[in-house]
Amino acid sequence: MSAYFLRQAKWLISAGSVALLLTGAGTFNRPTLAQQATQQATAVPTAAATQSPSSSGQTIFVILMENHNWADIVNKPSAPYINQTLLPLAAHAEQYFNPPGIHPSEPNYLWLEAGTNFGIRNDSGPSNNHQSSTAHLTHLLDAAGISWKAYQEGISGKGCPLTNVVTDGLSYAPKHNPMIFFDDVTGTNDPHSAYCIAHIRPYSELATDLTSSDTTVHYNFITPDLCNDMHNAGGCITRDSVRNGDTWLAREVPKILASAAYQQNGMLFITWDESEGGDKNPIGLIALGQNVRPGYSNKVHYTHSSLLRTIQEVFNVTPLLGDAANATDLSDLFTSFPYSTSTLP
Repeated sequence: MSAYFLRQAKWLISAGSVALLLTGAGTFNRPTLAQQATQQATAVPTAAATQSPSSSGQTIFVILMENHNWADIVNKPSAPYINQTLLPLAAHAEQYFNPPGIHPSEPNYLWLEAGTNFGIRNDSGPSNNHQSSTAHLTHLLDAAGISWKAYQEGISGKGCPLTNVVTDGLSYAPKHNPMIFFDDVTGTNDPHSAYCIAHIRPYSELATDLTSSDTTVHYNFITPDLCNDMHNAGGCITRDSVRNGDTWLAREVPKILASAAYQQNGMLFITWDESEGGDKNPIGLIALGQNVRPGYSNKVHYTHSSLLRTIQEVFNVTPLLGDAANATDLSDLFTSFPYSTSTLP
């Protein structure tokens, strides 16, 4: 029996809903990353018109940190909030990796949005690396009527942020904002794109949006500035980049956890963009939510494709994008997984 049918056999039907029994993770035969990139760069799939959000009105928050191996974080004194507060509440992965050979930052952010890097292996701006493909997550969410915003620390919100910005001392880099590399988001690099401006918002607005589940969008992609995401040390509050990011998380994560949208079956994922010193070094993936397995960790092999697949499964949007079609999802980190009643291929 194939791994896919083994996974489908784990579905339990009761009271008109479907819950996944978390007895193990499936495995898949992977095309090469080069094959995936070629397929995604040429394919332009569209979302099915009948797709809708999961019946729970699911809300997902994703926070992207920068440039640290998991070994730099776990049990380290520079990260007291992560180790002493978050990990006891959360489930986490011990073997979560950026896709093999995918560096530097920008191609990893693109991978989280599209399941491929489109052949990009640099941090150039949208003027050089923009994509005409609609094969990416937020396009599928839009087509399914699922609201989304990318909250970026350091932008003004007055234009589509296509270039580096420093606002009130906070440094924003386009390479950490994957949505603006897609022409359907930016109107092909239009700094006045109304659609872009409506969806790419200053991080400072998230606190207000969290005050009501009516003002919180379903998919929230959050990028701290270059000090608060553990990227830089020089010129930041301290010269300890891990501590700077941990301090930011200690200040900001409780706001999410206290929100109505999160408490109504919401999910928060915190991860890092890429490993340092070689692809054999795992990066962190921390999952929080009402159905998470608190204090649990596993050694299942995951990549950014796993997080993308999980988000697509929660929101029930297809087709599975790029390497997400071959990835193991993150359902093992949860006691029950909030799929909608429709299954994905």
